[in-house]
Amino acid sequence: MFKIGDVAVYPAHGVTVVENIENKEISGSRQDFYILRLLENNMTIMVPQENVEVVGLRCVIEKDEVTEVYRILRQKRTRRGNQTWNRRHRQYMEKIKTGSAYEIAEVLRDLYLLKLNKDLSFGERKVLDTARSLLIKELSIAKQADEDQIEMEIEKIFHA
Repeated sequence: MFKIGDVAVYPAHGVTVVENIENKEISGSRQDFYILRLLENNMTIMVPQENVEVVGLRCVIEKDEVTEVYRILRQKRTRRGNQTWNRRHRQYMEKIKTGSAYEIAEVLRDLYLLKLNKDLSFGERKVLDTARSLLIKELSIAKQADEDQIEMEIEKIFHA
């Protein structure tokens, strides 16, 4: 259960703030909804409380989990077959949709390493930007640090 003012992660969209909890009647039945505001663009999302697990709404990772995210980013060897860009794109999007910070870190790492060896397709560049943005926002909140600092830390990992 979240309360007003809590920070939560909505999969594939990013970090949100619980702005309100409202009771609404929909199709003849009353339900409680979380009213979430995305920090990235101030978009508002309504999530029925009973669907929180279904949509994957979760708390921001804890400070001690940040270490695991950085460990994933530092892994230099990945299992990349000779897949087409659209198959890779589909797999990356599936990972992003899970909302897991670890899965998003894998996507960011894999695309960044791929980018070092070849030009990314437009779709891959877009997924890279999405993964970077989602991860930076969550890590900055988890570490209580500035997003620019997190971005520099990530860049340092990939340029080490």
